[in-house]
Order: sequence, then C-alpha cells, then structure tokens
Amino acid sequence: MIPCSTPLAQYEAYRDEIDLAVRSVLESGHYILGPQLTAFEKEFAHYHGLAHCVGVANGTDALQVALVACGIQAGDEVITVAHTAVATVTAILQAGATPVFVDVHPDFYTLDASQLEAAYSPRTKAILPVHIYGQACDMDPILQFARERNLQVIEDCAQAHGATYKGKKVGTFGQVACFSFYPTKNLGALGDGGALLTADPVLAEKARLLRSYGWAERYISHIHGWNSRLDELQAAVLRVKLPHLDADNARRQKLAYFYSQALGKTFSLPKVAPENGHVFHLYALRHQRRNELQEFLRSQGVQTLVHYPVPVHLQPAYTRFGRSLPVTEALAREELSLPLFPQLTEDEAQAVVSALLKFA
Repeated sequence: MIPCSTPLAQYEAYRDEIDLAVRSVLESGHYILGPQLTAFEKEFAHYHGLAHCVGVANGTDALQVALVACGIQAGDEVITVAHTAVATVTAILQAGATPVFVDVHPDFYTLDASQLEAAYSPRTKAILPVHIYGQACDMDPILQFARERNLQVIEDCAQAHGATYKGKKVGTFGQVACFSFYPTKNLGALGDGGALLTADPVLAEKARLLRSYGWAERYISHIHGWNSRLDELQAAVLRVKLPHLDADNARRQKLAYFYSQALGKTFSLPKVAPENGHVFHLYALRHQRRNELQEFLRSQGVQTLVHYPVPVHLQPAYTRFGRSLPVTEALAREELSLPLFPQLTEDEAQAVVSALLKFA
C-alpha cells in the first residue's frame, strides 16, 4: 500500500543525524527547558526573520497560549474557518472565547476575506486565519480589516511550514503565529510539539510564562499558566530537520507539479494563488464521487485521506456555533488527499496517477 504520508520515511532519511541528536539529549540528563529548546527557538525564529519563538507541547496549546497572551478571554469572539483541524476551534474555546465561522475561498480553500464584515460584531477581538494544506491565506485584506477595527491576527500555520505569501513566509504577518510539529507535518517531530512566533517581546514573555505555570522563577507563579513545554528530545529532532525543510518542501512541490501535469485534464485539482508559495502539506483534489474513488484507489494499493469528512461547524460538539458554509460543506463531500511526502518515489507517484486514470 502506498501511504498517504509516513513519518517513518523521514526518520529513515535523517536517521544518523536524529539518532545522534537524541543520544546527546539522553546523555545530557537535561530533558525539559534546556539548551536544545533554546537553540531550536533561536533557529526557528531566525528562519522566519523574527525575534521570538516559544516552544510548547503541541499545536493546539500554541493556539491557546497565543490567544490568551493576546488578551482573548470569555465574552470575546474570534473569526475563523470551519474547514480546518478541530484543534483551531478547540483552542478558541479553551481560551474562553467564541468561534465565529466564515466560509473559505472556492478556489484556494483558505479564509474568504470578503465574508469578514458579515461576521464582525462589537465582541470580535481577533481573526484566526488558517493556512490550509500548505497554502497561505490572502493576508492583505485580512490585515487591513483587522487594522481598521483594532483586531488581533493570530495565524494558524500548522500545515504551512515554509509557505510564502508575496515572498514573505507565513507566520510573519499577524501579532503571533502558531505551528504544530505533529509527525506528519512538513516540519515534524517524533511526537507532539508546537511553537509560537512573534516580533513582540511582551507577547513572547507572556507566552513563556503561560507555558510553565506562570513562573518567572521556579515555583513562583506571577500569572495563571499551565504546563505546555516542548521537550528537549523533540527540540533536538526538530533542529536536525529544520535545515532540510526547504529541500523537503521543494520535493513536495515537484511531486505536486507531477500530479497536476498528469491529472489536470481529468480531475479537479488544487489551485495555487499567484502570490503564494504553496508547500503542499497535502495534495487535495476534488471529485463528486469521492467515496467511490477512495475505495477504488484502496483496491489499487493507494491510501488516501479525507481532510475533513465533517466540517467543525457540523460536528456534534460545535453545532451551536453553526451557520451555512456551502463551500466548506462541498469540500467535506468531495475532497481527497493523495499520497505526498518528500520520500515518495517517482514510481510510487506514477502508480498513484495510473490508478486515478483507471478510475476516470
């Protein structure tokens, strides 16, 4: 079976470097808030041209810490999308705020800025755009809308490590940006992990307090915080992988181009906005007989995934926030993600194409 993604393949690609890094941590005796995390935070911030990175336990916590650090609290509303991993909405609720959903762009599947005005209310305090599948949101109108209404912009970059908008990396537009290092991400750890990026030293310091009980010094809580720390082992692994991120993204782009060239006359394929550098965390095509296509590909030895089968606003826990989102709901019926990861071979990609063309 050709997998849709496989973290094991990336470990094997960098096995010697990763094993050496892990061994150095194990032998150091320092496993939490140590030199590996400090070094990774510096390197990840430098990769984005920003001053501050704060490592946390996972991407969901990164979002929650960011929201709280930005002053989002009970009674506030945060505008976001339902075409996203549920973590985006979970974090808003954990911060005490209320999610307000807008639909996504019909071509690019990112937040449709033309819908912000209808979603805005006096309680709106932030916009949380999601750079989905590896493609950046159209940030200029989002930022303009936010500036005019004094709103915070918190970027969800969990699927877009290294992606660009008008030549500038995602994660550098809002007040703060949030990343997940779940093992399948473009920059993935060997377990859970996350981080925040910001140019604001005050936000960075508050995030550091929040991630570790509000401690400015050990055992003394200056604010109410919690336990969410990126451990030394994961930081060491990420330090190994970060220098390879651009090359891995280029490989993803090459595979995506191959798919698009081979399938463009037969299937509804992902579109890339002209100003975007898409890094193809996912290669998501659309088909009106999606379930039938998925079953056929499985029979041909090709694994595919659906992102996402039930939009957040239609899930039982979140229907109270629901509204009609026709593009999002159509995507849930039609989207199918093909195998795509840097270690996918040309022969495997060709087998995926051949199976798709058989169905067509």
